[in-house]
Amino acid sequence: MANFIVAIELGSSKITGIAGRKNLDGSISVLAVVTEDSSSCIRKGVVYNIDKTVQTLTNIVKKLETQLKAKIAHVYVGVGGQSIRSVRNNNVKELPPEAIVTQAMVNELMDANRSMQYPDQEILDAATQEYKVDNQYQLDPVGIQCSRLEGNFLNILWRKSFYRSLNKCFDNAGIAIAEMYLSPLALADAVVTDAERRGGCVLVDLGADTTTVCVYYKNILRHLVVIPLGSSNITKDISSLQMEERTAEKMKLQYGSAFTESSEIDDDSTYPIDGDRTVDVRKFVEIVEGRMQEIIENVWYQVPNEFADKLLGGIVLTGGGSNLRKVEHAFRNHTRIEKIRIAKFVNQTINSNNPLINAKDGTLCTVLGLLAKGDMNCAGDDFSSNLFGPEDKTVITPAHKEPRPTNEILGKGIVQTEAEKKAEEERLRKLQEQEELRKAAEAEAEERERAKRENSVFNKSVKGLKNFFRKMVDDEEEK
Repeated sequence: MANFIVAIELGSSKITGIAGRKNLDGSISVLAVVTEDSSSCIRKGVVYNIDKTVQTLTNIVKKLETQLKAKIAHVYVGVGGQSIRSVRNNNVKELPPEAIVTQAMVNELMDANRSMQYPDQEILDAATQEYKVDNQYQLDPVGIQCSRLEGNFLNILWRKSFYRSLNKCFDNAGIAIAEMYLSPLALADAVVTDAERRGGCVLVDLGADTTTVCVYYKNILRHLVVIPLGSSNITKDISSLQMEERTAEKMKLQYGSAFTESSEIDDDSTYPIDGDRTVDVRKFVEIVEGRMQEIIENVWYQVPNEFADKLLGGIVLTGGGSNLRKVEHAFRNHTRIEKIRIAKFVNQTINSNNPLINAKDGTLCTVLGLLAKGDMNCAGDDFSSNLFGPEDKTVITPAHKEPRPTNEILGKGIVQTEAEKKAEEERLRKLQEQEELRKAAEAEAEERERAKRENSVFNKSVKGLKNFFRKMVDDEEEK
């Protein structure tokens, strides 16, 4: 039976499907790559035309199966897009004096955080920032004595409608999803080093329609946002010079630069648009740099002030937009961050003779990151022969059948399945019911204790004396 892993990334300019296998030495062998234009069905990373998306996904899977000579049972899917953002949330638990923090107390805080409601949005994932034990910050508070425990969380949200549309596309295409991952986090795991995460860094994925910003500090995700601006905006700005977008894209790739010294610009120079027309070099430069500056300013604005001076790991640029000439120079000028690296490829060892892979231009980093996340055999039962031969050994684990506990997938960029969502909702509902029953029992016990005190011999004696003296006073006043 064939062994391979399949991943699909839904981007604004293209949908990419990739198949590969993990080898025992940790390397990944790419077996097939397919791309399809998605500009007519996905905008800003969000599905807006379900039928066209279904058709595109179907085409990709069929082409992959043809190359693999095997059926595809399920796929890994990366999700991103404009609807994704992060929100901070704090939950506090007051404890009895000299209480010792237990794992159950920590779980209560995490459950309370997961129960947060956001209008039209739902929590995709939650990254624990730290815990505050009285006045001290701790990454692991279990076993520490305190009277107040506070959990600080970073909730990653997306629109509920996006999830429904995405699932509908795969359902209609007849494609089973093995796992759904947050693309920005899969990308970060693939291109950002441990040292960069620890020291503090900003990962900037310069896509076609969107730019994704991830801020890390002390190995923890601190902020995630998707900006609705990308390299296609530069193309559209160039096309305002009375040309087709195809021509504008070609000119951007040929002449575009994120930074140009003013002294290097000849006011009399022009760039050819076509056989008959030209555009002034200065005008062209101003258009490209103006839009690029806007993107950089928006990126830097998203970096929380508390981390802006703690970025020892610098800025990591990736994505198709990172191929624009002198893009690191432009980022350095605006942010004043000297350490800037362009991640043209993933950190894993990739074996491939595919020109798309070997181009190493940053455009396939996300889908390769998704492929690296895969650990289930995506090959179906219907295949013609042993495609890879006995020498090809693959690291594969069986697909999960039952809903996994939340603590197994929390903070890992894994999107819960529908079954896991329902199981989690049911678990939280039962916990809420138990809490309400506990509070009702406590209130009932307090009421019984109060009634018991009122009916005690002492209280009856005191009440009797009060009534006696009250009657004496009343009698005296009547006289």
